[in-house]
Parts: sequence; C-alpha cells; structure tokens
Amino acid sequence: MLAHLMTDVMEDNSSWTALSIDHIRISAFNFGIVSEDNDEGKEFLLSLDTVVPDDILERIFTFLPIVSMIRSTAVCKRWHDIIYSSRFLWTHMLPQRPWYFMFTSNESAAGYAYDPILRKWYDLELPCIDKSSCFVSSSCGLVCFMDNDSRNAISVSNPITKDCKRILEPPGAKFPDYSTIAIKVDRSSHNYTITLAKCKQVPEDYVRWDFSLYKYDSQSSSWVTAVEEVFIGWRGGDDSVICDGVLYCLIHSTGILGNIEPRHSIIMYDLIAGPSKASLMQSSIPAPCSLTCGRLLNLREKLVLVGGIAKQNRPDIIKGIGIWELHKKQWQEVGRMPHKLFQGFGEFDDVFASSGTDDLVYIQSYGATALLAFDTKQKQWKWSAKCPVSKRFPLQLFTGFCFEPRLDITT
Repeated sequence: MLAHLMTDVMEDNSSWTALSIDHIRISAFNFGIVSEDNDEGKEFLLSLDTVVPDDILERIFTFLPIVSMIRSTAVCKRWHDIIYSSRFLWTHMLPQRPWYFMFTSNESAAGYAYDPILRKWYDLELPCIDKSSCFVSSSCGLVCFMDNDSRNAISVSNPITKDCKRILEPPGAKFPDYSTIAIKVDRSSHNYTITLAKCKQVPEDYVRWDFSLYKYDSQSSSWVTAVEEVFIGWRGGDDSVICDGVLYCLIHSTGILGNIEPRHSIIMYDLIAGPSKASLMQSSIPAPCSLTCGRLLNLREKLVLVGGIAKQNRPDIIKGIGIWELHKKQWQEVGRMPHKLFQGFGEFDDVFASSGTDDLVYIQSYGATALLAFDTKQKQWKWSAKCPVSKRFPLQLFTGFCFEPRLDITT
C-alpha cells in the first residue's frame, strides 16, 4: 500500500508542465487506510502512518526526485516534518540533477525552472529580486543575487522554499566598472561564504586598474577585505566561482600592452590560507584559447571553463563552444558542442549563457529559449523539453542560471 502511495506521488504529473511550485504541493491523493480482521473477527482500521517507522520512511524518501518530495510534504504533518528536518534524508538521498532557471522577461525576474529528471518546466517566482539583469551565483540549494545598478544590494535565497535574506552591504567603492560575485555553501554545516570582486579603472590612467576582493561569512554576518591590488594591462571581469576552497576569477587583457593572446586569464585566491605576499597576477592561468562569453563552473569541486571559440579574423563571432577542465594548472578539453547542435541555436554571435553544477552543463542562447545540456560524465548532449515561453519581439533576450533544488537549506 505504501509503495502504491509513493507511486501516486511520483506519477501524478498529468499537468505539471508550466505549473507553479505551490501547485506541486497540492496533495494528489487521500491517505490510505488498511482494513484487516482481528482475532475476534472484528474489522479495525489501521493507518500506514502508524505502521511505518521514521527511519524506513526516510530511506524511501531518499529515492524520490525533488518534485515528488515536494508533493509528499502535503500528505501529512509527519511526512512534512521528516522531509524538511531529517539530516539523514538529505545526506543519503540520491543526487538531484541541477535545475535551470530561465529569465523570460527583460525587465522583471519572471521565468521558468527546468527539471532535467522529469523534463518539466515550472513557473517559479524568485524571491528578493525585481529585475532579471543581475549577477547570480548558486551553491547547494542557495542562490546569491546582486543588483546590476549599484552592485551593492546582495541577497541570498532558496528558490524552492522562498526563504530569503538580504546581506549586509559590502565595503568598497560603489558603481565599480566591473564586478563579480560567488557563493559556496558548506554541505555539512550549511554555513556559506560569499565573495565579491570589484574592479575600477584608475582615474585618468588607461593602464592601471584597482582590483579589490571582499569576503562575507554567514556565521559572523560580516565582510572582510581580502585583497587590494593594482592590475597593469589587465582588468577584472564579471565571472567567478569558488572551487575546493579557492576563488577563481576571470580577467581580461585591456590591449594597452600589446596584442596579448589569449585575451583571458584566471586568477586564484585561497580562501582558507588567506592573503599571500605574491601578486595575484603571478599565479594567473591563461585561458586555453581566445574566448568569448567565458564562464567558470564548479563541477564536483573541479574548475570547468565554458566559452565560445572565436574566429581568427572575426573575434566577435564564434565558430563553436568548448568545455575545458583545469588539471594541475593545465586545461584539458572535455567537450565541444557538435556543429549540428551549434547550428540549432540559430545565428550565434558572442552572447550566450552557460551555467552548471554536479556533472551537468547548461548552454543557452541569449536570443532564444533553446536550452542544451551536456553531461560531462556520460559525454552526452541533450536538448531540454520545449520552454513554455516563446520569443515575442526581436530584441527580447533570455538568460538564466542553474541551482540545486533542496528543501533543507536555509539562509
């Protein structure tokens, strides 16, 4: 009977496409009653809720996809409490494939979230933000947002539970020329670290750029200044990621010192060891080739770089998209989008979004809702199910980010 109930939870998906997360929580069935005969020949009613112990329920829940777990919370208070509070469940459950949230409006934060396991899109309202033009980073169920205006309004939220927190305003100059944000959640303690890198051109100086790095700790709810340095001929970028205790930031050549190839490099800062006497530039790692729209990803604590491979005579046009993994400061190519799939996006210039975690990399064209996923473990490319939103006008842009769906992580 319990297996039948679980099957109902998982298979009741007749109208999930483009439904809200709140709709998923609506109970799809009535809790069952078992009828048996006792020794006296009289019938008595027995609830499964009193028969199955908590530890057995916990083990059963570990096999469910996240959407089925959300639906299960509506069955009864006991199931709700086990799913939201059981540490065993969330440390032993099967790995959840990352979802991809696609912004579908240039002005608002409206959009849809894609579940690659069930291949469904869900209408998901993001808490804490009003516009799609923002900086985003995610880790272990939490998503960090920073506004694109002053670049000082930072919030952390769980998109599934809608739990949200506004972070103390960071130090440093407002309105930097370039900035990037990254978040890393400790899977054991659920504490998190946020890094914010700011870069601003030195006034009336075309060569030097002020670069500063700030670190936020959720336990102390405070910021500290980690690095203040001056770059010569290089500037900060808009992408960074924390991998195995190290912050990696993508930087760009300004071209002032000559034609430097490749035009991108990655700088590193050890968040555990702290400041070093050496300059960040001394340990920088060149990109594998000239790239456009490069993005840094954390896939199972390994640094991965996704970027458009530029044409030699037209650096603003890409001829393909490559994926590389950093191994002992050397880049190893792990995948390249097949030409047939590359053509499926339509006309590609230098603007596309990429995001990933676990073993999955998502790639999306800014000019369309087409979403392609690459499984780095299986070496397989796969289109998503069709997004329920279509392009309404020529200049409409689409972008997005991926996150791990979890119910146990709070801000």
